[in-house]
Amino acid sequence: MAGIRITGMASGLPPNIVDQLMDAERIPVKQMEAQRGKQEDKLKLVSELETKVSDITKNLGELTSAGGFIDKKFTSGDENVVQGTVDPQTAVPGDYSIEVISLAQKPSAISNGFPDKNETQIGTGYIKFDTPEGEKEVYINGNTSTLEGVAKQINNAGLNLKAQVLEDRKDADKPFKLLVSGLGTGKDQQVTFPKIYLLDGDQDMYFDESRKAQNAKVKVDGFEIELPDNKSTDLIPGVTLDFKSASPGREIRMSVKENLEVISGKVKSFVDSYNAALEFIQKQSKLQAGNGKNPQLGPLGGDGMIRTIESALRRTVLNPQMGVESPIRRISELGIEFNRNGTLNFSQDKFNKVLNSNPAGVAAFFRGDGFNTGFVTTVKKEIGGLLNGQFGTISNRKRGLEDRIKQVNNRIENKERQLERKEDSLRRKFSDLEQKMSAMQAQQAKFAAMAQGPQG
Repeated sequence: MAGIRITGMASGLPPNIVDQLMDAERIPVKQMEAQRGKQEDKLKLVSELETKVSDITKNLGELTSAGGFIDKKFTSGDENVVQGTVDPQTAVPGDYSIEVISLAQKPSAISNGFPDKNETQIGTGYIKFDTPEGEKEVYINGNTSTLEGVAKQINNAGLNLKAQVLEDRKDADKPFKLLVSGLGTGKDQQVTFPKIYLLDGDQDMYFDESRKAQNAKVKVDGFEIELPDNKSTDLIPGVTLDFKSASPGREIRMSVKENLEVISGKVKSFVDSYNAALEFIQKQSKLQAGNGKNPQLGPLGGDGMIRTIESALRRTVLNPQMGVESPIRRISELGIEFNRNGTLNFSQDKFNKVLNSNPAGVAAFFRGDGFNTGFVTTVKKEIGGLLNGQFGTISNRKRGLEDRIKQVNNRIENKERQLERKEDSLRRKFSDLEQKMSAMQAQQAKFAAMAQGPQG
């Protein structure tokens, strides 16, 4: 009973006698807690190993998809003239050349100059435009007839036209002009600006200069063709070309090639994650010094699970890939081999050399048919078996540790309840002993006083 305290004055026992006895009784609990701590440490390590093993397939990245091994890059001889973006799935490696004779342009017109942009009134009336959708007009009233007001009315009319006020300092007295442009390039987007009907303005407005819409002109293999805008997805398979400037009379060389850096980077990420898992396993199997004790294996050292996982990982690298439509059968042919310390070494130069000479064969080795054959499929199956939530080696080990921890927790809880009852019993007994001893001492004192009375 927690409320009972023993002073020890009557019995001569230490005041904390029950605490001392209970400390001795709790030694088994501390032993179980230490045992639980070891199991929790192991569970933490198994979870960490699970993450590292899972990262092996995760870091295969795009290689795990049917077309993920493909990656190409586009190179332009002059990006100021032609730029491009490549679709690695459809682009065809090769060398190309294009001459950009002229760029596609939008139809546009610019007005005469005005002394300001928001004060001078142009008048009331309308402006007509001949557009691909037919003749359109924008009504201008007296409250909105400044240059800025007219630009706003045109932009709000929904005519696929853009109007803006520019400042042209060639004429210092009348520097402000209205520029109206179509939104699309090419002859099909032609817009003309024939009519302005405005009355009672402070100054007349007219379009001082206009420019017609035109197609882009390029020459491919000596043949001149026209395009409606400055982009093309048809001239080079799988490449979107973006024409930036005209350069008539000059051929721009371009190429589409395998992007060796990206592809080898994907493979290297696999090697790095594979090595991280192996190094973790090797660390558990090495002698480790700690707390001044003799060196000993890591918490998972000698564990059968460790040996199973290490064997599975090595099997994925050493076994040949059968059934793939490739002359490559082993990953060692691609520059991935075991070091003396048991981890993998990746020779990027050797890999790039094989990839450059036979990209289709390398891709076929990795992805196979995507279901039963291929290196990526083999790795995924092997790792998937280790991580399977129902029967996988790692999952089984985790469940076993979790069950042991749960059992220890149950034993600790049961023991704590027993100790609580025992402590309550001891405190009652010692409290009763204290009371009896106090009563006996009081009785002895009384007898002693009675004995001294007659003599006094």
